[in-house]
Amino acid sequence: MPHFVVDYSDNLHELLDFQLLFKALHEYVVSTGAFPIGGVRSRAIRCYDYRVADGREDFGYLNLSLKIGHGRDMELKQAVAKRVFEILCDWMKPVTDAHYVQISFEMTELDPVLKFNKNNIHPLFV
Repeated sequence: MPHFVVDYSDNLHELLDFQLLFKALHEYVVSTGAFPIGGVRSRAIRCYDYRVADGREDFGYLNLSLKIGHGRDMELKQAVAKRVFEILCDWMKPVTDAHYVQISFEMTELDPVLKFNKNNIHPLFV
């Protein structure tokens, strides 16, 4: 963990370079010392079926979800959430300066009893 998941409206696709965003997000969360690089992953999901506000075709949206494992204190979670949203908004600025876009972000802490994973990448970074 953490896992970044972006879903976004199809009409934004040609305007976005997700590798730049993912690089910035990965570097930031690892720099906090609270998230190991071997568990960080990101993905973007292009949505073809959506409606924004009154349905105008030039309205777009982008939502970023951040899933983190259990056990970090609220102060750290708040600081990380604030900085992640800043990174997202900075990355989106060229788009929001020229287009109508709704941007949202949420962080979710996963329940340790209900979360399962297997990761053989972690040992590569020890």
